[in-house]
Amino acid sequence: MLKLSTQDVSLNQEFADKHAAIHSLAQQLVEKDLVEQGYHQGMAAREAQNSTYLGNGIAIPHGTVDTRDLVKQTGVTISHFPQGIDWCDGNLVYLAIGIAAKSDEHLGILKQLTNVLADDNVETALKNANNAEQIIALLNGETQFNIDFDASHIQLGFPASDMIQMAAVSAGLLKNSGSVNNEFVADVVAKTPTHLGDGVWLLGSNKGVNQTGMAFVSTANQCHYEGKNVTSLITFSACNGAHQAQLNVIQTLIANHTIGSLNDKTAEELITLFNPLVDISANEAQTADGNSAVFHIRNAHGLHARPGAMLVASAKKFDATITVRNIDSDSAFVNAKSLMKVIALGVKHGHQLEFVAQGDDAKQALAAIGQAIESGLGEA
Repeated sequence: MLKLSTQDVSLNQEFADKHAAIHSLAQQLVEKDLVEQGYHQGMAAREAQNSTYLGNGIAIPHGTVDTRDLVKQTGVTISHFPQGIDWCDGNLVYLAIGIAAKSDEHLGILKQLTNVLADDNVETALKNANNAEQIIALLNGETQFNIDFDASHIQLGFPASDMIQMAAVSAGLLKNSGSVNNEFVADVVAKTPTHLGDGVWLLGSNKGVNQTGMAFVSTANQCHYEGKNVTSLITFSACNGAHQAQLNVIQTLIANHTIGSLNDKTAEELITLFNPLVDISANEAQTADGNSAVFHIRNAHGLHARPGAMLVASAKKFDATITVRNIDSDSAFVNAKSLMKVIALGVKHGHQLEFVAQGDDAKQALAAIGQAIESGLGEA
């Protein structure tokens, strides 16, 4: 099976448009002796038939059946565009994989990319990639985006009598899930935790870590550490930046003087709180601390691929966390920056979409989304 390697990657490429980028990819395939001169015409013709944009910042330009005889050997070349290239309807591509396919040897790559496209964090990671190793790890699905934190990482009301027991339990939860090994457990138990306030403490280590994870343990007993109450302990195992969203949640709680609210939450509430990008129900979103707005979709055929892509592109221009739901189908809120999730809402002509935005530019984001919808999302 054809495999991607760092030797296939050209970093920091910049072109005026996708046509120039495709021409460059074709030339790279020629230089690698994978295709004959003239394969570019096939790649251009394929792009004219239908965009090769896959989603999440990835495109796969390739030739037509008519130019298959120009392929000497099946292979690929990869170009990274950190500034992004408008590939179609405002969809920016940060990584283009030029494919020379002599037979069906490339289908494994396409199947592999299907799994990669399912994660909404891929696009940002590709945009910010600094080296070929990071890009190949992303395409191979080896990069962790979401922290390991579920019910198996939570122990409420444990009868601990001191901080060492709390640390040991939290490390044990992470070890049982495979996130860490014994080196992590020993390091965490020996470390001095940080008091976040109201009996909530924080520990963390990068030793013996297999996956970035988080554990939450609370005690039913009255215990103290350095003269302060101990009610709960948050423990991080970190080998990448997958826990940044959870750190942001903690920072917000501290800034709002509500860190102590963690002590009274159920396991389900903790999971919802510390996974802010997970789809949430309508009731939860309506009570969220954010700006909201409702817009009618005027497009004759609803939100199919093109207007959906325009809507997502409008949302991605802002740093705010933006969720959306289809009021008419009583759907759950989903990430408005995910094309697949927006399309899955099944929005038809006349349907109402409710947006909730949270962040410094939330109001500007909703205004821009409303304007884009009013203008037809790229359609008359």
